[in-house]
Amino acid sequence: MLSSNPEPMVQQSFTRIDDNHEPSNWLVYPDGRCETFGDSRTEEPETVYRLYRFLSELDDILLATTDERQRLQQAAPLVRKLLTSSYWLQMEFKPPPETPGWSVNFLYREYGWPLTAQMVAWLPGNPSPIHNHGAWGIVAIVGGSEKNTIWRRSPTEEYPDRIEQVAELTLIPGDIATFLPGAIHNVDPVGEEMVVSFNLYGETDFDQRFEFDAKQHAAKRF
Repeated sequence: MLSSNPEPMVQQSFTRIDDNHEPSNWLVYPDGRCETFGDSRTEEPETVYRLYRFLSELDDILLATTDERQRLQQAAPLVRKLLTSSYWLQMEFKPPPETPGWSVNFLYREYGWPLTAQMVAWLPGNPSPIHNHGAWGIVAIVGGSEKNTIWRRSPTEEYPDRIEQVAELTLIPGDIATFLPGAIHNVDPVGEEMVVSFNLYGETDFDQRFEFDAKQHAAKRF
């Protein structure tokens, strides 16, 4: 329902920059709520947990449930296990060029299978546009620190694509953020260090993937 008098913005902050911090699993909802879940402690497996085994177990999760929240909660521990065991993955990023300031290295994508695995790198001073992904997503920080500004839709009769900021979630190595389809955020590297992350995305609904302009109250597909 559209409102000509939207509720006042309620902003939360979940900043995590701490040498002794405990890694966290975060779940971000389309309405901007951010919740922690699960046990984020991970012991290194006795045998190497390889990418092919990770993908096979992830496939089992995707086949077992269509509930996106359950998929994210079950997949996050596997991501931790993979990054703890297969150290080579942490070096599989491409140094980003000055323009556009970020790079993507696909580790896995297959036609007809609703999944992409990639390493993403961001240079400081290169924030992303405000966007959603039109898919569920998992972002595990490997190096550096990034601030995720979380938004939610807040439409009015005059501005049906209006959004408002509701939270800031700063992630450092060891933290994992999971996003339900429709969750809106933008990413900004924090400090002087390049940010490197392992990203996992489900099948994209391109009709529901948007870039938002918070000042003009507009949205466009991307």
